[in-house]
Amino acid sequence: MSQKIFIIAGEVSGDVLGAKIMREMPDVEFVGMGGENMAAAGLKPLFPISDIAVMGVAEVVAHAKTLTARIRETADAIIAARPDIVVTIDAPGFARGVIKSLRKSPSGRELIAGGLKFHHVVAPQVWAWRPGRAKKYAATFDKLYAFFDFERPYFTKYGLDTVAVGHPIADGMDKYRRIAARKNDEKIITLVPGSRMSEVKKLMPVFRSAVEMLVSCGYRDYKFVIPTVETTADFVRAQTQDWPIKPELVPSADRYDIYARTYIAIVASGTVSAELAILHIPTIVIYKMNPITMWLARRVIRVKWVSLVNILLNKCVYPELLGPAATGENILECVRQLSLPARRRDIIADLTAADKLWHRDANAAQLIADNLRREISPHA
Repeated sequence: MSQKIFIIAGEVSGDVLGAKIMREMPDVEFVGMGGENMAAAGLKPLFPISDIAVMGVAEVVAHAKTLTARIRETADAIIAARPDIVVTIDAPGFARGVIKSLRKSPSGRELIAGGLKFHHVVAPQVWAWRPGRAKKYAATFDKLYAFFDFERPYFTKYGLDTVAVGHPIADGMDKYRRIAARKNDEKIITLVPGSRMSEVKKLMPVFRSAVEMLVSCGYRDYKFVIPTVETTADFVRAQTQDWPIKPELVPSADRYDIYARTYIAIVASGTVSAELAILHIPTIVIYKMNPITMWLARRVIRVKWVSLVNILLNKCVYPELLGPAATGENILECVRQLSLPARRRDIIADLTAADKLWHRDANAAQLIADNLRREISPHA
């Protein structure tokens, strides 16, 4: 009997990691939900990944009907597939909703009683806000794959088996780090508006304003590039049609080559800031949220910064422009600062000091795959 894993990735970064895990386990049948990367690895997604790539309280409420339907659909698909194990990657709210739906269903309870286990990849940042969530995760999942060693105690104290696997974005980046380390005369400013439609809609006007100001203030010779993802590519293309200086749009698959050659990046808060940190690229982090979500976040977040490199090093390496501060004028000033040779040297020195935080002897996908194989081998 072949081994079967039901896998769910809730957003683009999870889709990339999911594809890597699948390729580490070519003898295992995968079914479930993912994006273009997991589809290329052989998965037939149940529905578009954009249906569940939603962040923020107000945004989730606005998409509640779709999310509820997708949760039920996914739970039904798990019951029909009868997998050996369920692996969820990020999108913790969606993952917990699916498991809750299964536990309410007689057929789902039968599967669980028969030994179905739930493994979750990407530890929620309980050290940043609502540490009590760790207890809920311990009651929901059978195993958790965290990226950093310091995250483990938050979950093991509640009995959740937690494995630190290193950050997956560090895997396979050596080629691009070598490119980034070379001195070149390219003048590329990379713009990354995010992967969720809600955030892209808020940030594209900011990017347009920033580009117009940069061009009018001496950065006319620079090339502006936007890596696009499947969930928002058409929208970004339509939005940039009437920009006076049209940016070059490149597919997500080519993003690392662009990042490695970037002079300064201006990006939405998220995984991309860590990718650029690993490549030692000076970066400005911006973000806009629904005002209600922003108001709530300011009252529960326990850390000073939103970008991972700033949090890990406990200092402001990457300037952050959040909420009302995310304006073309402020971006222009940050670009001017990051163009100063001394400031660039300081940033790159800090990013170099962070290198040891990202890596393990084996890559993250391999470590996760090895754990999954040990879990399901008794069912072979």
